[in-house]
Parts: sequence; structure tokens; C-alpha cells
Amino acid sequence: MGTKITPVIMAGGTGSRLWPASRQLMPKQFLSLLGEHSMLAETLSRIEGMDSTDPIIICNEEHRFLAAETMRQCGNENARIILEPVGRNTAPAIALAALTAGPDAMLLVLAADHVIADHEAFRHAVAAATENATRNSLVAFGVVPRSAHTGYGYIKAESIHGPSAIKQFVEKPDKETAEQYLASGEYFWNSGMFMFRAETYLQELERYRPELLKSCHAAMEGASNDMCFIRPEPNHFRACAEDSIDYAVMEHTDKAVVVPMDARWSDVGCWASIWDISPKDDQDNVFRGDVIAHDAKGCYIDAGQKLVAAVGLDNIVIVQTKDALLVANRDRVQDIKSVVNRLKKEDRSEYLHDREVYRPWGKYDSIDFGSRDQVKRITVNPGAKLSVQMHHHRAEHWIVVSGTAKVTVGEKTFLVSENESTFIPIGVVHALENPGRIPLEMIEVQTGSYLGEDDIVRFEDKYGRV
Repeated sequence: MGTKITPVIMAGGTGSRLWPASRQLMPKQFLSLLGEHSMLAETLSRIEGMDSTDPIIICNEEHRFLAAETMRQCGNENARIILEPVGRNTAPAIALAALTAGPDAMLLVLAADHVIADHEAFRHAVAAATENATRNSLVAFGVVPRSAHTGYGYIKAESIHGPSAIKQFVEKPDKETAEQYLASGEYFWNSGMFMFRAETYLQELERYRPELLKSCHAAMEGASNDMCFIRPEPNHFRACAEDSIDYAVMEHTDKAVVVPMDARWSDVGCWASIWDISPKDDQDNVFRGDVIAHDAKGCYIDAGQKLVAAVGLDNIVIVQTKDALLVANRDRVQDIKSVVNRLKKEDRSEYLHDREVYRPWGKYDSIDFGSRDQVKRITVNPGAKLSVQMHHHRAEHWIVVSGTAKVTVGEKTFLVSENESTFIPIGVVHALENPGRIPLEMIEVQTGSYLGEDDIVRFEDKYGRV
């Protein structure tokens, strides 16, 4: 019998260089940027068929329901989801997973936002990594480089033919240095993927960063459990140093081994990388949605839900969402982060979420708003229920478009069917539930002096948000 693998998937981060598609509350790992499924779901699909345990997911508290819903859709309801109170980089995150999995677990550490096109080559690399990790090595997956890429770190190996000891980890190089690395034939791209026994990693962390490990131990000893969520004790974890696994362990240990992986891997960090790995037309364009182009070359255009007409463009990225439009030179997409930083500084909602906002019970789309009114399209999943709540400043009119709503207003509970409506007065306790087997679609019209999402007083909530 082979070694059973415990997948550890790091699903934190906000993907700000993929704005406006990626937002703080709906980051890239939960989006379908390259196909039908989200990047997290695609990551889970790569381990299908392997002898593995239920996965461990590490993500931010604010993304917990997105992660849980992805696990449900992928048939991984028993996954353990570790919620970081704050981001502390990869070394502490992996320590939390190692402590959760137990010392004998064989951890396969993956990122939720990578693309690996050749699953078979990936499985071969995992098999080679498992063989080395059982001998107490800390294995890094080194990607066979296809170009002198300046956006990745590099690993210098004693040999590029098969598993090898690591000579050096190097930072993202400039173009000239990257070309030297490529020409030498001694370097791999650093994928940020690893494999090792939990005990081996924790022993090396104790050796090189004992205070970091101490904080993680204390955080897990004081952890609380809620449904599938594991919440490390926040104060101990906040005291933990912020450090990557490369800096904390891999650059120091004598147990580091690199396993080559030639599986058409990509770290999808920006729109240029998505253009790079996507199928193109005869003018090197990538179009998604309703695009009419004339004399356009080397462009990436995602039209969203509206028509985009492009004339005489070269090397341009256009991404349209319901509430924002990005136009950028493909060579400058790394600078999109500065736009996001400005939106955040000015406290604009566009950095935080799209017009369509996901909730544990479903989603809503703010389709129109004025100074004293707002119109939302609400979708409630089958069997889901919003919190029992009330509002101090707004009344609500609910119109059922499809499905059936179970509505509680004050002491009364009743059903509202398609083409029917009801009214929720200001200050009245109310609840909404979908008792049916199909999604409930509603139009909600809010009126009042204040329409912010923080005008919600919750009394009961099945998702623990009271």
C-alpha cells in the first residue's frame, strides 16, 4: 500500500493584480478565470484518483463560506478549513496545517491559484516527491522553465535530471539575470508547492524558527471548532512572525530536495499570465464574452455581460465587470495593484466587492440605487435561510420571480409564490427562507434614510454571524 497523502491547499490572498474580476471579498482562487470551475475547484480536481485523505484548506475568515461552498460542490464536505485571523505568510500557515494533520501525515502543499495543464505529469512529480519525503526530505517542486521569467523565484539544483539536492533559492531576477539562469540549465522556477511529512517540517521549524512554531502551537491549543471551520486562537497567532517557508526553513535546512515538474504550470498572478496560457486567435488575441474587434492584435478582452467593441488596439487588456472597467497595456498590468491601493485608500467599495456579492445562503446583485432607494436581485439557495433580523432605517418590498419564499414578519409566517410580493416595515423582525428544491429568485426594493449593509441587527443565524 502506498503512502496516503494529505492535501494542504493555501487559499488566502486577494489577487489584487487581477482586479476588477478579483476583489477582497471574492478573490481569484474562487473565480472561474480560465474555464468552467473556480481555481480552487480545479486544484482539488488534480488530486482526484490519488490515495489521499480529506483536504485541509487554509483561508481568511472572510472567505470561509466561499471555501465551504466550494468543498460542498466538489464533494469534499469533510474537508477541514483553517481560518487565519490575520495573514502571516506561508511558514505559519503550513505549521497550522501540520499541527492539524498530525505528525505522521504526508503533506502535499498546493496553492489554490495555480494552473497545471498536464495532470499526468503532475502526478508523476508527486509520486517522485512522495518517495523522497518518506525519507524525511523537505521536497520543493521545481518547474522546468520555459522562458527567462522575471516574475518567479528560482531554485538552483545540483542536477536538473531527477530529484536533487538544492544549492540555492534566489529571488525574482531582472531580465538579464533570468536569461543567465535559463542558459545555464541549472535552475528551476520555484513553484511554491511542497511535500513533506508533518513531523519533518515541524522539527525543522523548531530548529530554525522556534518562536514562530511556539506561537502556532499556542494558537492551535486554544483553537475553536465551528462546523467544518478551525479557528486558531487569534491573539497567539497575531503574535506569530510573518515569514515564508522559503525564508524560514527551506533556505537553511540540509533536508531540502527539488523534484522537477514539467506539467505546464503557471502562477496566475496577473492578466498577462492569463493571456499567456489561454488559446489565441490568429492575431494573438484572447476574447471572452461578446467582443467585436477590428484590427486588434495581442489583446486580452473579457467583455463580462456587455458588448465590447475594440478598434485598432495592440497589446491591450480590457476587463469589464458589472461595476468597473479596466483598460491597461499588457506590459503594465503589474501596476494594477496601485489602482486597488488607491481605491482602498479612498474607501471605495470597488476594491472590496463586485456589484454581485456572495453570502453563505446565496448571493445578491445591487442592480440600481439612489439616495433613498436600492434595488437588489436576490438568489437564495435551496434549503438556505437568511438570519432572523431587523433594520432601523429601511423598509423592504420583496417580489418573488421564481421559486417559493417562506417569510416571517413579526409573529406571522407565510409562503410567497411566483409573481407575489410582501412588505417588511422598518423595525420589524423578519426572516427569509427557501423551503424548495430550486433557487429562490427575488427582487428586493429597499427604501429609507440609510441603506448600508451595516443596518442589520441579527437575532438568530445558522451561519454563526450573530
